Amino acid sequence: MVNASSNNKNQHEKLIRLLEEQLAHSNQQNEALSKQIESLTEQVRHLTKLLYGSKTEKSKYNIPDGQTSLLDEDPSFSESEQTEEQSQQTISFTVVRKAKNKKRNDSLNENVEIKAIHHHPEDTICDCCQGQMVEIGSKMVREEAEFIPAKMKKVQHIEHAYECKNCKGDISQKAQIKRGKVPQPPILRSIAGPSVLAKVIYDKFAQYLPLYRQVKEWERYGLNTNDKNLSNWVIRAAHDWLFPIYDHMKHLMMSKSILHVDETYGQIINRSDGKPGQSNAYNWVYRSVPSQGPVIALFQCSLSRARSVLERFIDGYSGTIICDGYSAYDKIDGVTFANCWAHVRRYWLKANSKNGRIGVNYCDNLYRLERQFKHLAPSKRRKERQKYSKPIVEEFLDWVEKSPFYGKNALAKAADYTLNRVNGLKAFLMDGRIEIDNNPAENAIRPNVLGRKNWLFSVSEAGAKANAICLSIAETAKANSVDFYLYLVKLLTDLPNLDIHRNPEVLNQYLPWSKKIQVECSK
Repeated sequence: MVNASSNNKNQHEKLIRLLEEQLAHSNQQNEALSKQIESLTEQVRHLTKLLYGSKTEKSKYNIPDGQTSLLDEDPSFSESEQTEEQSQQTISFTVVRKAKNKKRNDSLNENVEIKAIHHHPEDTICDCCQGQMVEIGSKMVREEAEFIPAKMKKVQHIEHAYECKNCKGDISQKAQIKRGKVPQPPILRSIAGPSVLAKVIYDKFAQYLPLYRQVKEWERYGLNTNDKNLSNWVIRAAHDWLFPIYDHMKHLMMSKSILHVDETYGQIINRSDGKPGQSNAYNWVYRSVPSQGPVIALFQCSLSRARSVLERFIDGYSGTIICDGYSAYDKIDGVTFANCWAHVRRYWLKANSKNGRIGVNYCDNLYRLERQFKHLAPSKRRKERQKYSKPIVEEFLDWVEKSPFYGKNALAKAADYTLNRVNGLKAFLMDGRIEIDNNPAENAIRPNVLGRKNWLFSVSEAGAKANAICLSIAETAKANSVDFYLYLVKLLTDLPNLDIHRNPEVLNQYLPWSKKIQVECSK
């Protein structure tokens, strides 16, 4: 009887343990499923926001530069408050609305030529006495813009030869002959002059007009050509005359200690690495900072996104590179990397949750301070960052580290992205010349993205290299307030007639920030 009772007890205990194990297993499954549901819910929320929500990264607490608060638009906030006595008084008055002059959103520059058209009465004979009437005044009724289309000219360069008649008959002397010298063209045996080449390059890289769409316009002006010709012109002009400027600017850039770097994809149809034309090629952009002299923005085309591409371009460079979180920006001798807070903020914004908004708020606080420090000298900006920005950064990183963000949801990804780049995110606190984000590089690379949507791809690697050179000249000219078209005309007119290969120092006079170019090609 005792044994039977003992056996029943053991069986009950085994059953209890089995049920407890099943319960624990079920709890684990429920917890895993809950995390999965939470992750999927966040993904659905994120995708819904991408599909239907606002595409901006701005928050209501983050007012960017150049934009005032909505409260500033209400004049009542600047008016003095009424006293109780004034409020109790009854005042009768009539509201008079003054007609405001509506601000025009179109205008003509002051240097535009003025053409006056005078309108007189058809008959200046008085209807009463038949006498001649005299003018008593005039009134300018309206102004309008008139467009005069461009026109093509055929410029013929003719050399004239002169000889001395006196010396010609003298047998003892050699006949004196002098001949006029035609300036060298930018492309030998080509009909394209400097202004035509400049227009082709300007329209493609400033107006984002593909070459095949330029052909019809050139035909309207009187120049019959095709997109293959235009492509060859761009490649030859970029290789022969723009590349020396590009290479000279690259040499100057490598002497600077801080650079912005970013990259974006593109396509090259005929690749030398054997990959199909649908494979991604890449355009890298390198941009200097304003605190280290005139801004230089250079593009580099490549077939890959590997770290070796970056290493070859910055070979021998020593300094700090401001970049995003891409793994290629790491482990390069002599280079330290400062990471971009805009990318951090973007990750927390994607989380779209209470904790995500907390992360965004930390970032917004840093940007609010940066707007205050924007115009300070680098040394002063460093001191202010150490005093005000550093505590926010440390509090933010401490909060992320102590918060239980696990799994594969957007919140966990934001936390991982932040904690994996702690040293790079703190770099801006140590040097006032370092920007808080990589937005200057992203802004510089935007024309390449806009162009890619229009001209779609490069047929050859030579064409891709020419694109990178032309974009570099365009962006550097814009950064230094130089008219890109006038600058191209100047380069393509002067450089073919200068010995730039024997005397490369002459290129200093043709850099976008030189006095010569600033005077002759400024906007």
